[in-house]
Amino acid sequence: MPKRYGQACPVAKSLELVGDRWTLLIVRDLLAGTRRFQDLAASQKGIAPNILSDRLKLMERHRLVTRAFYSEHPPRAQYTLTDRGRDLGWVVGALATWGTRHVFKRARLVHEDCGHEVTLGYHCRECGTRVRGASVGLRRVARPRAGARRAR
Repeated sequence: MPKRYGQACPVAKSLELVGDRWTLLIVRDLLAGTRRFQDLAASQKGIAPNILSDRLKLMERHRLVTRAFYSEHPPRAQYTLTDRGRDLGWVVGALATWGTRHVFKRARLVHEDCGHEVTLGYHCRECGTRVRGASVGLRRVARPRAGARRAR
């Protein structure tokens, strides 16, 4: 059962969806592409099959993954990240970056083409400027009215 924080904060609301013990590790593995249930079970050391099944069902309900059956008898499923789920790649990358600096210093995130270390950062979409973390803030925005069209 996902934890409810009861806070009007995007971090707390996001953790309600993806903050349990296994979800981001499943996302990490699915970022490489579609995986079968048994492949996910093998890559997640220590997860019971019923827990993996519950997490995948929850991820499907929240539109993070899609499930497709590749065998009817017995039923066998494979899972693929949706666009919404693939967006969590940034979160996994940020955790990996933090982890390589502070808890697992034997690894680095590198650019596969040249082998050099990569960094994550904030960029303003409007002016194209790289933005320091100290100058990033959170502001509430007005909710779109029901039936109102979004500007593109």
